[in-house]
Amino acid sequence: MAQIDVITISKFKATCLAVLDKVKRTGLPILVTKHGEPIAIIDPPPPPEKKESWLGSFKSKGKICGDIVSPVVPKNEWNALNE
Repeated sequence: MAQIDVITISKFKATCLAVLDKVKRTGLPILVTKHGEPIAIIDPPPPPEKKESWLGSFKSKGKICGDIVSPVVPKNEWNALNE
């Protein structure tokens, strides 16, 4: 197990944003102390949740009823073929 970094509260106050960036970048926690006593642990954030893909989201929603390949009306009723 890696040893946890320790920082005093005064140094943390002076370099807060840099410390937070380091925790996020490295993924390692930092222990903050005051007069040698631990007062807080800065932990990295959890990994972001992956959004569910929209592809295939309706796969179980539809129902095929009847013939989906043949034309709805017979070819002799098509106006485009009569012109």
